[in-house]
Amino acid sequence: MQHIFSCGNLRNLMITISYDGKDFHGWQIQKNGITVQEVFQNSLSKIVGEYYDLKGCSRTDSGVHADMYCIGVKIAHPIEPVRLKAALNRWLPQSVSCLDCRQVDDSFHARYDCKSKQYKYKIWNSDTRNPFLNGYALFYPYKLDAEVLNTAAQDFVGRHDFTSFCTLDKREMGDMCRDVKHFEVEREGNLVTMTVEADGFLYNMVRIMVGTLLEIAQGKISPDAIPDIILKRDRSYAGATAQACGLYLNKVNY
Repeated sequence: MQHIFSCGNLRNLMITISYDGKDFHGWQIQKNGITVQEVFQNSLSKIVGEYYDLKGCSRTDSGVHADMYCIGVKIAHPIEPVRLKAALNRWLPQSVSCLDCRQVDDSFHARYDCKSKQYKYKIWNSDTRNPFLNGYALFYPYKLDAEVLNTAAQDFVGRHDFTSFCTLDKREMGDMCRDVKHFEVEREGNLVTMTVEADGFLYNMVRIMVGTLLEIAQGKISPDAIPDIILKRDRSYAGATAQACGLYLNKVNY
């Protein structure tokens, strides 16, 4: 339930957290499982009470992690930001950490003022599983050529209609165009990391991009097919949706 803030001298705070999403059903409160928003609000309420207005910078799906997630909170409580950060880290579970808390302009909105977001997708590319990356990287035992995939990924860069790379659900349809500013595929040992930055992302967009690149690696999709898939605006032409475990919201730019 959305908290309604009380009358008084409201301050607008930007709170930055990171979280291990392995055991959460995403950010937004759900009826069927525990979410990051739920545990955050429970912790915040212990400190400032029940009266505040909270906005997150983005939705993240079940199993998705965040190195940087920004929350806008309007409160009337007089607690100083540095003390609120410390108090949150006392009450939050071990899987969530408050990185920063600071006062911002009254007009700041964590979602709508965001200029771009950067996601990383991590793949453990080896014929042997890494037990320490279970839930934190996709285990992919077949050889990946990071240079070939990096070349193919450049076709995502630019402003395009990404309908082909979106899972359609009951959410209201709107502008399906997004401006992808950067896409890089790089290898360090057995770890292949795909990094993509855009002014915004559609539902499952990054995971479908990754799944498409993996099907290029498998020879199911041609390395030069991405521009044509974009033009078709048809989800059935793109690759499968990659598992959530390897996805991280890495950076939010304002």
